[in-house]
Amino acid sequence: MSPPSGPGLPPVDHVKSQDGTPIAYQQTGQGPVLVLVVGAFCDRTSTASLTPLLAPTFTVVEYDRRGRGDSGAGEGHGDDLDPAREVEDLAALVEAVGGSAALYGHSSGGALALEAAAAGLPVTRVAVYEPPYAVDPVGAPTELLDAVRERLGAGDPDGGASRFLEATGMPPQALAEFRASPGWPRMRALAPSLVHDLALIGSGRIPAERFAAIGCPTLVLSGGPSPSSPSPAGVAVAGAVPGARHELVVGQTHAVAAAAVAPVLVDWFGR
Repeated sequence: MSPPSGPGLPPVDHVKSQDGTPIAYQQTGQGPVLVLVVGAFCDRTSTASLTPLLAPTFTVVEYDRRGRGDSGAGEGHGDDLDPAREVEDLAALVEAVGGSAALYGHSSGGALALEAAAAGLPVTRVAVYEPPYAVDPVGAPTELLDAVRERLGAGDPDGGASRFLEATGMPPQALAEFRASPGWPRMRALAPSLVHDLALIGSGRIPAERFAAIGCPTLVLSGGPSPSSPSPAGVAVAGAVPGARHELVVGQTHAVAAAAVAPVLVDWFGR
């Protein structure tokens, strides 16, 4: 579970999604509403270093996606993996915090932000950092999802988390060291939510037909060594959204630093 609200921390509120699932969120700062949508192995506490850099300009909303932190898992407790449920969660959240909002999503959270905009939610602007699509996906569409669900169903969250990380290309030695690190218990606790990340990405192909319906200004960000080596997937995602821009955050990996991305977001959402 996420740490409770306390002195110096914003109060935690809840809103009920369309299917009755409670979604936990907190607000910091003042100005136009900006909702942060996190990726795999993350909850609303994961943006703690980014929020203070955005709060002087925006009302920053951090929330627990379903199955994480203080939010519910849904009636089926993970059995209902239709990504539409997570879009409904965002719709309820946006309504609760003012009726419209800008969205910044990282990794699978970026895919969710794009799906929400494509579904017609009252989204003013979108920025996403490396939504995990591939130009030419490898493997069967549900292979990894099935493998992770099997291990979770067997009561093995360590195995589920490990299988997911193996699929991202983490070498065996690095994975072994990671599993022995102080951060592993948190990864294990969040492992059940991986099924939602994987269901959201589906085959890994960019859903160009859906993204063609996005009508708000959209910025797609990628990390990399230099502007001369743009991300093919990032460029392709931007190409699927009408009028979208692609920019490189130089020197950053998938785990983009808050100090590197915050100025880009302040500029984009402040327009």
